[in-house]
Formats: sequence, structure tokens, C-alpha cells
Amino acid sequence: MNAPLTAAPKIECSPEEWEARVDLACAYRAVSHMGWHHSIIYNHISARVPGTKSHFLINPFGLMYHEITASNLLKVDLDGNKLVPSPHPMLMAGFVVHRSIHMAREDAHCVIHTHSKAGVAVACQKQGLLPINLGAMHLHDKIAYYDVQGVTNDTEESDEIAKALGNKNVAILRNHGLLTCGPTMGHAFHLMRRLESSCEIQVLAQSGGAELIYPPMDVVIKTAAQTTQIVQKKEIDKSDGPAMLWTAVRRWMEQIDPSYMH
Repeated sequence: MNAPLTAAPKIECSPEEWEARVDLACAYRAVSHMGWHHSIIYNHISARVPGTKSHFLINPFGLMYHEITASNLLKVDLDGNKLVPSPHPMLMAGFVVHRSIHMAREDAHCVIHTHSKAGVAVACQKQGLLPINLGAMHLHDKIAYYDVQGVTNDTEESDEIAKALGNKNVAILRNHGLLTCGPTMGHAFHLMRRLESSCEIQVLAQSGGAELIYPPMDVVIKTAAQTTQIVQKKEIDKSDGPAMLWTAVRRWMEQIDPSYMH
């Protein structure tokens, strides 16, 4: 399960929305500390406002990830209109992909998009993510691929990305970056951590110059199936791995800088 509800909301919103805000602010801080963020003020992580279908939380344009807090997140509608006054601007060009995925997938309450160096490097490779380590094998057959069409700032292409994602929760946008989604921030972050780590290992292994070892495909399929069994259990097990990982991340970010919860 996610970390217990934190303090009472510091802005006018429901306790459920406040918890979603704290989770999202924590995700921004964690992505920054993990070194997955290299675009300074660009890229986005988004979350659907609990109890709504078309209201979302996203970062204010111009703030760095380590400056994001629960209360300065923007609350917007499908068209990027701010539903709560804020002195910070909204970058609609960065929101369109998130909006399309949220609307195409009712279960995709949280979406993480990164442009990490290792992630983009793998996204530039024709074969994509190689099943050369356990993390990558876990993701075998769970990754959607989408060919870049330029800067993704129009609704039509964003809808195509959502269509390419289908019912999967992981995507590699070729020549662009990585994307994960899930019913909770814990699930989306768990997948992104596994994807980012697998990309880093792949780039490091390739840079060594030695011939890579590929596990037999039956081992890859078996490993992927074992992960699928765990995923299926997540819906009924509130102490699942992603939830426990996220609780730990919340503690970690609080120890580093608890200001994200304000």
C-alpha cells in the first residue's frame, strides 16, 4: 500500500487529492535523485485527480524537479486549463501525451516520462531493450514501441502513442525516451525503475566491447511469466512489491528533503 495519508491538506482540496499531490511531488523528487531527469524544466510526470476522469495534476512549467511540492502542482482539465489559480504557467505541449494516455486507459492514473541518457540511448537502438539481465527479462513482451514523428506536441500524434501503448504499461519511444504508467504512482515508478536500470545495464554492457551473453529464449519467457504472475497478484495484495517500494521511496525523499510534502 502507499504510505499512510500525510498531514491535512495545505491547500483547499480533498484528503484524497492531497495524497495524490504528495505522491506526485515525491515522484518528481525521486526521479531527480535517481538521475533520470536531464531536461532541467522539461518532461513531465502526471496523475489523475482521484474521483475524476478528466482532471489532472502536473508540474508547473519553469520549476525544476527538486522544486516541486504538493501544493505548487498545477490542477488542469483536458485542455490544460488551470482549475486552481497559480502564478506558474502550464506547458500544454508536454501535457498532450499524458492526457492521451490517461483518457485512453481508465486504469492509467499515473504516467511517468523520462529522457534519461541511458533510456534515450536504448531508444536509439534498432533492437530496443535486450533481454540480457533479469530486469529486462521481466519486461520481455511487456514493452510497446513507438516510432518518433518529431516533437510530440500535437493531439493527433499523442493519440497514436496511446494507441501504440495499448494495454501495456511500458513504452520505449524510439529516438525519444521512456514512458511508464500504472494504477498508482508506486506501480508506475516500479516499472520505470526497472526499465531505467535495464537500459543502464545494457549501455554499460555494450560499452565493455565483449560479446554479450543472451539467455535462452525459454528462460526469458519463463522469467517474464513469473513477473506476470506477480503482477496479477498486485490487484489483491496491498503489500505488493511496488507498493512497498513506493513506501520506501516516500521515506527516502522525506529523509532527504521533506519540503515535497508542503
